[in-house]
Amino acid sequence: MKFNLKTLVVAAAFVAGGAANAASLTLDKGGSVTAFGWTVSSLTGSGTLEFSETLRGALSLADASVTPAGDVELTVVRDPDPSVGYTSILAKAGVTGLTGNFDGTTLGIEGVKTSGGATQTLAASDVSDGGFVTITDLRVDLVNMDVYANIVGGNGVGTINDIKLWHISTISGPTSFAAVEGVTTAENVLGGLKIYDDAFNVFVKATGLNELGAASLSGVNDDPNGYGVIRSTISVTANAVAPAVPEPSTYALMGLGLVGLGLVSRRRAAR
Repeated sequence: MKFNLKTLVVAAAFVAGGAANAASLTLDKGGSVTAFGWTVSSLTGSGTLEFSETLRGALSLADASVTPAGDVELTVVRDPDPSVGYTSILAKAGVTGLTGNFDGTTLGIEGVKTSGGATQTLAASDVSDGGFVTITDLRVDLVNMDVYANIVGGNGVGTINDIKLWHISTISGPTSFAAVEGVTTAENVLGGLKIYDDAFNVFVKATGLNELGAASLSGVNDDPNGYGVIRSTISVTANAVAPAVPEPSTYALMGLGLVGLGLVSRRRAAR
């Protein structure tokens, strides 16, 4: 009984891959991960939070200052007319990691992490007794459409890590990469960031808002965009990994196994 070498290799690959399921993976910036014959690496990208008009209005009313925290590109535009206040606030943070699943054909993104953020500081005024809140290191859960963050706040709040901050109302753009050679880029818009009650209460305490200030901040969720919109761009590089060639001894064992199956079949046929 003769066996074609190429046929044995194909059969071995089929057996090895046939029972495989999608694998969970974590890709950090500067790292790589290999699964199902592919190596995914070279993670780059950023997420830019655009403060909503209503949030900018609340910050203007409180005469709050907005400053960068950590590795972030913060762009703040404020009209000289105090009655106008902030006209644009953008916080651009780098992507540091992503989580997802890979089935050998498609990499589905389930979560994204960024680094850096912003601090809002309020002096004592008609709406606040004074305080501050720093929001950094966003973690976006695309499956449940939630955004988590690390918070440092004044007035006894201290540090709270990975608090559930906002719910995402809408997600546009692809959240998956096809397994193709080279660089693949996905652009997404996460709209309608609505704050959770626990996070809202932390904000109020940390910034020392009184009843008037808290009422102004509570109105932000009524804005269709909520607290704002996150626009992200993420790129990864995928490379196919050449399958390992089995050792001669492996071929021999495979051949013996197939010979044995052939003999069993012949005996059954003789009966």
